[in-house]
Amino acid sequence: MIRRFIAYLLVVALMASNFSRFFVYAGFELNRNYIATKLCENRNKPWLHCNGKCYFIKKIRQAEEKEKNEERQSQKNLFQEALFVQKPGIRFYSQLLQVMQVPMHRIALPAVDLPIFQPPQLG
Repeated sequence: MIRRFIAYLLVVALMASNFSRFFVYAGFELNRNYIATKLCENRNKPWLHCNGKCYFIKKIRQAEEKEKNEERQSQKNLFQEALFVQKPGIRFYSQLLQVMQVPMHRIALPAVDLPIFQPPQLG
């Protein structure tokens, strides 16, 4: 029972991090009137017809920056240093295990003297 609850909680947490822009947009749509009257930077300039879009864009940029910072942090955590506790056992042998003789088969090339092709000169 608890494992199932934890699994659902982790799935929801993963989806929430991937859909952060959607949540910002949903929050904007639900609170559009409040944002336009109280939080909008251009609320004193009605001729701009902003209606809180400036606040929405600012929140979207903040969410993107947060995602980038989290991604950088996760990439930093992936970098790990390796520490060897024991010295690696490396041995150098002075003799070869086996010497192989490679047969030398010579191929006779045709003894025809042909001139090298040269394209005609322009002139």
